[in-house]
Order: sequence, then C-alpha cells, then structure tokens
Amino acid sequence: MSDQTLPLQRDTPFGPPDKLYDLRDEGHIHPMTYADGHQGWLVTGYAAARAVLSDPRFSNRPERLHPPIPQRAELSEGVKEGAIKLPPGFFIRMDAPEHTRYRKLLAGQFTVRRMKALEPRIEEITAGCLEKMAAGDRPADLVEDFALPIPSLVICELLGVPYEDRDNFHADSRVLTRLEVKKDDVMAAVGRLSMFMYELIQRKRDEPGDDLLSGLVAGGELTDEELTGVAFLLLVAGHETTANMLALGTFALLTHPEQLAKLRDDPAVAENAVEELLRYLTIIHIGPVRAALADVELDGRLIREGDSVTISLPVVNRDPERFDDPDALDLTRHAGTHLAFGHGIHQCLGQQLARAEMRIAYPALLRRFPGLELAVPAQEVPMRTDMSIYGVHRLPVTW
Repeated sequence: MSDQTLPLQRDTPFGPPDKLYDLRDEGHIHPMTYADGHQGWLVTGYAAARAVLSDPRFSNRPERLHPPIPQRAELSEGVKEGAIKLPPGFFIRMDAPEHTRYRKLLAGQFTVRRMKALEPRIEEITAGCLEKMAAGDRPADLVEDFALPIPSLVICELLGVPYEDRDNFHADSRVLTRLEVKKDDVMAAVGRLSMFMYELIQRKRDEPGDDLLSGLVAGGELTDEELTGVAFLLLVAGHETTANMLALGTFALLTHPEQLAKLRDDPAVAENAVEELLRYLTIIHIGPVRAALADVELDGRLIREGDSVTISLPVVNRDPERFDDPDALDLTRHAGTHLAFGHGIHQCLGQQLARAEMRIAYPALLRRFPGLELAVPAQEVPMRTDMSIYGVHRLPVTW
C-alpha cells in the first residue's frame, strides 16, 4: 500500500473498491502514502477504527491533516496556508475543549424526543413529495423528486431557513462536496453560504421564530460569527447526507427485490432496514482522517506523533470479524453497531433526524409506488464517485 493513495475506483455500485477488500484481508491497518507525499496509515478494521475515533490522542483539526486523495491536496494546502478559512462555529473540525462547548449547546436540539416530535411533519413532507412525483412525468428522477427535497424541506424547517433559497445552497453544497474543485471555487462557495447564513442570523434577531437558529440566537451564548458557522454546517450536513442515503438506498433496494419486498410488506422491518442500509452503503467513502498528537500503538503498529490516519468506513462496516456475511444486504440484520455515523465525540449530531427521515421515507415510497422500478439498466445509473459523499447523481425510475 505504501506506493499508492486511498483506492476510490469501485468495482460494484454498492461495495468498496476491491483493493480495499484485499487490504482488509491482510490486516487492520496499513502504511499509506498521502497525496502530498506524507507517509501515514489506512485503517480497514472495525475495532481499530473505533479505537482511533474514540481516542483523544487523535486530532480532527484540518491544519494537522494530510490529504488522502490527490483531488483534495490543493484544498488541504489552502487550509494550512490560511487561504481557506471556515467560520468560527464550524465545530466539526475542532478538538476538545472547543468542540465540547459547541456540541453541548447543540446536543439538546437533536434529542430522540425532539426528532420523534418532528415525525408527523416529516410524514407530511414525504407524502407531499410522493403526490407531486405521482402527478409528474415518467420516468421520474428520484433524486430531484424525492431524495433531495425531503431532507432539504426538513432541515430548512428545523433551522428556520427559507426553502425558496434552496437552489443557491444546493449549488454551493455541491461545490463543497465535489472532489475535483479549485480552491478559488471553494472559497467563493464558503463566502456565499457564510453571507447567506449571517444575514439569516440577523433576521432571526429582529424576527425570531420557533426554530433551532432562533433558539440559539436567543440563548446569547454564541457570537454572530459562531452562529454563522454552526448554521452553515447544519444546513449542508443536514440535507446532503440524507439525500444521498435516500437515493442510493432506493437504488440498492431496487436491485435486491427480495429485500425491497420485506420492507414494503412489513412496516416492522423499517428500523432494522435503515441501519442495514447505512452499514451496507456507507456513503462517507473518504475518511474520516485523524492526526496523531502523540505516539500511539494501534493493532501492533506504532503511529508516530504527526502521522495522519485515514479510516475507510465502507470497508470497516463490512469487517467479517464484526458482521456475519458482511457483503450481503439483509434488512433483518441487527446492524446498529455500524460506524456510518462515526464514533466518539464527532459522531454525527443529526443521526436521529436522518434515521427518522429514512425510516419514514423508504416505506412510504414503496407503499405509494408498489411497482417502482429502474427506468434504465442499473449500470447506466450515474454514480457520485466524483463527490466526497457517495451516492447517485440521478436515479431514473418508473412504476
């Protein structure tokens, strides 16, 4: 592995690259050359991944990290040089204790109870998207008609963001998640999104609503710049990840008709199904990456202070030492220990919201369109291999 960077070329639409399978079979951690020439490590084992993600001796600060793929080398250099600056409240890229402060403020906003209270509204939004899709042309693009609008509407309502502004933040989100994108384009997208959220924060001060951002503004514990960073992060993460899971998950179900039938015909399967799809698909396919703050022994390897460690979540979630028959999609499997949402202090803050959206949306789609099928051969579905969040660019379907 020492003569190459992180493998990205997939051999099937739902599984990790075969090279990662080969590495997983050889061990749990491997030497890897990063895009800037740094000699670091790649983790392919479940236990080793959990160990790194839960150990405070590994940092998530971007200036300490090396780019695992060539497409991110320019952006990584821009961060280290200070040319690309994230807003102060962008806490996902912080370590404790700074990260702890923001996480504590937001944790109460994403409780299981609050997400449960949102479910009737998620059901309404989902039903509205399905009716609109039914009234439209066939074939339909499941991404534009179903997978993208549901989480976008939900996160806009939760945060208090005007949904009519969605085209702008969707476009900038795509810039930020593209792999091959110029530093200047990233800086411009960050600037536009930051200004959009900053202006929204000012409106919340003048005209507060019953939404998460208004509550944070009223709390008075964050500056406008911090609120901007928090809002920026929640808006982008709140729709990009779930949208890709809804689309890619539907694609997987349509190519596994026996599993689709289980979910369509038995509502009790939905909760397990969501966890299994998260495990099986694992759309965060590049990283996470951490940097060692001290010498750490991991699975018999000595990780030196300053070394970057990349975790391949797609292959970690198919570790046969953790999951039986890991390459099979089995919606009745109890897969709740997967790492699709990460682990440790950076575990996804909005995971309960994402679960609720998927638990409601998948069965509703299959009930509304029991004859749903791909409108093109599976091999013609365009995959998001050019994005940091894996999925499909379009999913043509008919019924």
